[in-house]
Amino acid sequence: MSVLSAAVLLFLVIDPLGNVPFFLCVLNKVDERRRKAIILRELGIAFAVLVLFLFFGQYLLVLLQISEPSLSIAGGIILFIIALRMIFLGSEKVFEDTREGEPFIVPLAIPSVAGPSAMAAVLLLMSRDPGRWPEWLAALAAACLLSGLILFSASNLIRLVGDRVLFATERLMGMILTTVAVEMFLSALRTLCP
Repeated sequence: MSVLSAAVLLFLVIDPLGNVPFFLCVLNKVDERRRKAIILRELGIAFAVLVLFLFFGQYLLVLLQISEPSLSIAGGIILFIIALRMIFLGSEKVFEDTREGEPFIVPLAIPSVAGPSAMAAVLLLMSRDPGRWPEWLAALAAACLLSGLILFSASNLIRLVGDRVLFATERLMGMILTTVAVEMFLSALRTLCP
């Protein structure tokens, strides 16, 4: 896997366009000026969590005695389920009655940006080729940076493209993610049954 394809995979898994309505819903009662600072903080926390999983995830695999094909199959199944939900359900309003005040870590940083699928993806990248960690870190940074730019301009994006275009884009990203999930699953099967 190249750095570009890893960055694209991580970008699709983080799903910034799908997260835009969710971010706007959670931050609806927060002042517009403060909203950008919160988004920046939450993205920084999510990036730090994913970097921790990138570097220490392999030790977690050893500790839990999880093989690479098992992780790949599990990751593929999780991605497939998430992709199906993106295609058929769209962004969920998980925290409809958020408490007054600013969200901190949950639900924006985790699980919205650094969710289980993103954690599984960075674990998988590192477990496949640990020697390429600078490339995986660069791919993660690129995916988070692009996701951050989209989420940072979320209010403007909704006004610019409208709800329908955002809705359609989320469905398209779900379809692309479905093919990535199937490829992860098939790749693990090819490893197990050469």
